[in-house]
Parts: sequence; C-alpha cells; structure tokens
Amino acid sequence: MPSTIREMLNQLHGCPGLPELLTRLDAAVALDHPEQITQQVKLDLCDVLSRMALRLPASYWRTRAEGYARRLLHHNAELNYSAVVMTWAPGQCTPLHDHGGLWCVEGVVAGVMEVTQFDLIDVEAGGYEFAERGRVRASVGTAGCLIPPSDYHVLGNALEDRTSITLHVYGGDLTHCHVFVPRSDGRYERQDRQLSYHD
Repeated sequence: MPSTIREMLNQLHGCPGLPELLTRLDAAVALDHPEQITQQVKLDLCDVLSRMALRLPASYWRTRAEGYARRLLHHNAELNYSAVVMTWAPGQCTPLHDHGGLWCVEGVVAGVMEVTQFDLIDVEAGGYEFAERGRVRASVGTAGCLIPPSDYHVLGNALEDRTSITLHVYGGDLTHCHVFVPRSDGRYERQDRQLSYHD
C-alpha cells in the first residue's frame, strides 16, 4: 500500500462515527444473501449519515481537477468488503459503468448527487444497448443498493457550486469495472477500467 494512502488511513484513528459504522457494517456483511446484506448496509448508512455521525478528516474532502477522487476508508479482507469515499467537485461525474460483479451500497455524506440508472437491453456484435430507467437526486443521509446485473448507472455531483461526497460499500475490493462509451449508432462500447486510490 502506498505510503500516502497509509498516512490517510492513519488519520482515521479517532474519526468520529467510524467505529460505530464499521461495527454495523461487519454485522451486515455477515448476513446470508446480497439482498439482505445490501438492505442492511443501506439502513446502516442512512442512519449514520443522516445523523451526521461520520466526520471525515480534511484529507477526504480534497477535490481533484482531473476527476472525482477515490479514497479508501476501510478494507476488511476477512469479511471481504471495502468502504470507499468519493469526493466530487461541481460538474464531475462517472461514465456509464458497472461494479465489476460486486454488490454496492452508495450513500451521500455531503452535498447532492444525481444517479441515472440504466437497464441493459441487448448485446450484439460487441455493442451494448441500454435504456434509461430513471434519475434520482440523492441528498445527505440517503443511500441506494446496486446488485449485479442491475448495477449499470451514472453518478455525478448535482451541485454547481459545492463539493459533494459519497461513501461506497462494496462486496470486495473494487479494483476494476467496465465503462460503456457511446457510439455513433446509439449503442455503447464496453471498456475495462482499472481503478486506483488517490492521496
């Protein structure tokens, strides 16, 4: 693990709300099925975040001009889950993507996010066809569940003048995903994307 990431994780000792959150996540991911796990994680995130009980260090609030920041908050190898903080400057968003086969629960720590969900309609000759299923504006204390194969979405900061922060809990260590790039014929090309953490 790079020293800068190790240093950031060291800053979390004494982080208000983190011990409570991790205790609850440990219990949730020990449940039997992804549906049960994600529903319980969602309830736990909504409770902790709506009470503003989690206070992240200043290093987790830094934005990046190149795109949203992705910072590790916690990884439990034994229970096979990770918690990742993402920091979004105004206007920053993801491409259409999945989560590489992992379940995920996404909660809003600060600001307002827009989530656009998609259904995969067809795969033909390497091209993917999607239909938009709906859009949601998510505020502090709200969370949503994503379980493959229903995890295709676009996520972005809905605010024009403020930073937004989200907390993502994954059923594993999300090191790669697939992004879907629009083609001129209205279909999408799938590309593999390796993911890393930022300092």
